[in-house]
Parts: sequence; C-alpha cells; structure tokens
Amino acid sequence: MKKNIVLFVLFVLPIVAYLFFASGVNSFTKLPTITPKIADFGNWKSLKGEKVTLNNKITILGFSGSEILKNRGNFFNLNEKIYQRYNGFKDLQFVVVCPLGTENDAEKIEASLGAFTDVSGWHFVFASPQEIKTFYNQLHLKGKLDQNLGTSNVYIVDKERNLRGRKGVSKDKKDEYKEGYDTFHPSELSNEMLDDFKIILYEYRAALKKNHNATKEL
Repeated sequence: MKKNIVLFVLFVLPIVAYLFFASGVNSFTKLPTITPKIADFGNWKSLKGEKVTLNNKITILGFSGSEILKNRGNFFNLNEKIYQRYNGFKDLQFVVVCPLGTENDAEKIEASLGAFTDVSGWHFVFASPQEIKTFYNQLHLKGKLDQNLGTSNVYIVDKERNLRGRKGVSKDKKDEYKEGYDTFHPSELSNEMLDDFKIILYEYRAALKKNHNATKEL
C-alpha cells in the first residue's frame, strides 16, 4: 500500500499538476470590461488605403509609436504567440495605430511578417499625433503612451467595442487588474494573454451556440 502511495506521489501527481498549470485556466469565467464602448477609429486608412473599424470584430489593438522598426521584435512575438494560432477566424483582426509618416516602416514590418505568415489579418492604420493621443486618452487606461506615441502593450477589444481585461476579485479571492499585455515578453503573451483571449472566444462561441447560430467564424 505504501509503495503504491509513493509511486502515486512520484509519478502521477507531477503529471496532474503539469496538466493543471499548462491548461492556463483563468480565474475569471467571464473577462471583465475595463472600458466600455470605446470610440471607433476616425477616417484613418490602412496601408492598402482602406478604412478599418472596430465594430463587429474582436480586435487586438496596439500602438506602434514612431520607432516602429526599433520595436519590431514585439510584433514578431505577438505574431508567433497569438496571431499564427488564430489566424483564419473572420471575426478577428490585429490593428496597430501608427503615426502618419511611418508608412514605409510599417510596410517593412508587414513584408517581414508576410515572409512566413498570411498577414491578411494585420492592419496598420495611420493618424496624426493629436488624433492618436485623443483616441488613446478615451480608453481611460492607467498605462500611458511613451514620448513616441507608442507602447509595448496590446489590448483586447470585443465586437461591441468594450476594452476587456482583468479587474476585480477573481474566483480564488485575489485582486486582479490587467488592462494590456506586454508584447516585449513572450511568456506574458503565451500565458495571461492567451488565457484571456480564450475566454473571449468561449463567450462568443457559447452565445452562438445558445442562439443556434454557430459558425466557423469563431
């Protein structure tokens, strides 16, 4: 009997523990809203000259700043950890707000990503410095843009233009607040962001199933 218990502790428990932590179960069953009903983009154009909207899309929102090439590693981290995994969902888009004048640099980033990724879900949009400041301020976030109008954080915005994250007391009675996910740290994307993103997808899939309108879009 004691031998069986020892074997269980040595071999079974570590496997169970690994599966538990590897599953990345978030302590929230529904991802809280940080800022409700944020404004849509202005008449800002993408590299293709198209207008991009936040309406009816799950959006991963970023702000490149003027030093977009210097921070290009952040885009590759996001592309590898999140985008490539979920690329193909019609209701998902990755949008990066860039200052006017950085179009050539953004084209280089997109071309680099396109060498090994279908970049149809990536959208770099361009606005004036004042427009970017105004848009960011209405997000009502604790974090601020740097002097170049950029941040390494990205944000999850749902189809109703609610900016989502972690806020309040979780199921395990811990106070949590998280408004963005740092693309400089791949581990944060693989853990916290992926965990929270899965909850958003589950919410919409559950709603579609409830309405008997399930599609392959999510």
